Amino acid sequence: MDFCPFAAAAGRCGDHGGRLWKAKGEPLYTPEERKRRDESAWTIVQGVLAPVQFLVFLVSLGLVLYWLATGNGLYAATVSIVVKTLVLYTIMITGAIWEKKVFGRYLLAPAFFWEDVFSFLVLALHTAYLVALFTGAPPKQQILIALAAYATYVVNATQFILKLRAARREGAATAAEGVVLEAAK
Repeated sequence: MDFCPFAAAAGRCGDHGGRLWKAKGEPLYTPEERKRRDESAWTIVQGVLAPVQFLVFLVSLGLVLYWLATGNGLYAATVSIVVKTLVLYTIMITGAIWEKKVFGRYLLAPAFFWEDVFSFLVLALHTAYLVALFTGAPPKQQILIALAAYATYVVNATQFILKLRAARREGAATAAEGVVLEAAK
C-alpha cells in the first residue's frame, strides 16, 4: 500500500506493482504505449536530435581536447560547449514531451526511470559549466566541469542506446509472435 499523496506524480502507480521502474523481463512498452510511440511526431524529433547532439558532442570534445593539449582555441571550445549544452536542453525538453505523449508523464516513466535520473546529473553538470562560464571561473576549471559533463553524457547516451536496442528486440519478438499467431489461425 502506498500512502504517498503524490504517488502518481512520483511514478509509483500503474501496472508496475508500485515500483518506480520496470522489472527485468517486463516489456518496455505496453501495446498502447508502443502505438503512441510509433504515432508520435516527437519520436521523430528525438530520432533526429540524438545523432545531432552526438555529432555536436564529438566536435566539441575535439575542440576541448585541442585546447587542453595546445592552449589554443579556448573561444571555439567555449562556444562548442555552450552549443552542446543548448542542444542538450532541447533534447531534454522534447524528450520530456515525448515521455508525456507515450507514457502519460513528463519524466521518470518506469520504462525510462534510470535514464531520466542519470539525465538529471548530465543536466546539472552542463548547467554547472554555464554557471562557471558566466561567473568567470578560471578556464581550466570550466573545461574540467565540461569534461565531467561529457563523461556523464556518454554514460547516459549509452543507457539510451541500450534501451533502444532492447525496444527493437522486443518489437521484433512481438512482431514474430503476431506472425506465429496469425499462422496458427
